[in-house]
Amino acid sequence: MIHSACSNAISLGIKPGMILADARALYPDLLAIDHDPELPAKLLTAIAEWCLRFTPIASIDLPDGLILDINGCPHLWGGEAPYQAEIIKRLSGIGYTIRTAIADTIGTAWAISRYGLNGTIVESGKQKEILLSLPIQALRLSTGITDRLNKLGLDQVDSIINIPPSALKKRFGQELSLRLNQALGEASEAINPICPAPVFQERLDCLEPVRTAKAITIALQQLLESLCSHLAKEHKGLRKAIFKCYRIDNEVRQIEIGTNRASRDTKHLFRLFEHKISQIAPGLGIELFLLEAPVVEPLEVQQEYLWLDMNTQHNEVLNQLLDRIGGRLGQNAIQRFLPAEHHWPERSYAPVASLSEQPTIPWPEGLSRPVYVLPKPEPIKVSVPIPDYPPMLFIYKGVIHNIKKADGPERIEREWWIEKGLQRDYYCVEDQAGKRYWLFRSGRYETHTPEWFIHGFFA
Repeated sequence: MIHSACSNAISLGIKPGMILADARALYPDLLAIDHDPELPAKLLTAIAEWCLRFTPIASIDLPDGLILDINGCPHLWGGEAPYQAEIIKRLSGIGYTIRTAIADTIGTAWAISRYGLNGTIVESGKQKEILLSLPIQALRLSTGITDRLNKLGLDQVDSIINIPPSALKKRFGQELSLRLNQALGEASEAINPICPAPVFQERLDCLEPVRTAKAITIALQQLLESLCSHLAKEHKGLRKAIFKCYRIDNEVRQIEIGTNRASRDTKHLFRLFEHKISQIAPGLGIELFLLEAPVVEPLEVQQEYLWLDMNTQHNEVLNQLLDRIGGRLGQNAIQRFLPAEHHWPERSYAPVASLSEQPTIPWPEGLSRPVYVLPKPEPIKVSVPIPDYPPMLFIYKGVIHNIKKADGPERIEREWWIEKGLQRDYYCVEDQAGKRYWLFRSGRYETHTPEWFIHGFFA
């Protein structure tokens, strides 16, 4: 059965609800595509994301609509009329048939766009006057209520507008009164945006599309200054920033950065972005730049002294260095660990995300520990002269390491209150090349044939 049809098919007498075989009898070359119930939502979401270049708040209205909250946006295009005309022009150019309306309320805009004059801009506060001549279906009512109203001859909005609300509720329930009040602006109505509008966001529109790296750099610097000024007023700093470039071919290119601690240092943030600007392909030109900070944290103004606190200065320099390394290699390339209250090596340390976090216990002293511990010990083959002696050699990843020096064993018992298993005897060994490793034997020779593993690497 046909679910929907294009205007050309409808002109041939092919309509929704018709059996496909009957439709092909009318037009044998009919192109039929399997209906995908999820496709309208996917398509509308994609178009709504495209519309973010016009407003930061866009929502889908299934099965065929979009709702845009345009407060504070039309003046960037010279007013509501050119703003609406640009949206119609752009979407029509892509191939969509579009009907639009601008009004104070969602209900009125929805009604006019579907049952009124296309492109209407309703004067503020004039919802009631323009709704009167529209059919009752324009109030977004369910089919059951619409049919009941039509049977009673109440087929236009003006036929119910003066009926007392109590009578409407008693006869038709809450829905009719609610929808009418929403359209008139007497009841609030919220929309569900496809993505929450970030609180900290700056926009820069271009009079003419730009294509050069210099222009992109200037735009980024201006947006960073505006964003950091906004953050300073709110006593906050950003932890993540996204720079988006909207191209005239409807493509969006973006780069993002992250910091180890909240920052609103414009120069530092620009340096993090700077080496990524080359990743932005301007194509035929960029018409809109957007900089947003989706992750922010409190950052109070720090007291400045005539003298320098060397520890504070060192931490700030270290943070900026880590930000630059993370920007080039990825934030996962930098890790910090603090000691944990466990003797078992795999549980004796814990990763932390911030440089400001302090250890609850000190690192153990007097113990020889490698600078890099494998997340999971890896098996090796060894040659051992006598039980409890260190190996004479071991084979790791196909390479033979002849041991010249060794220290151990250091026995580490498993934490029985957490898990059961064999104890380990650890050895610090050095091979013929002067490289040092942390090896252990799991179990004892007296009870069974123990296994050997490599667990870490010394500097």
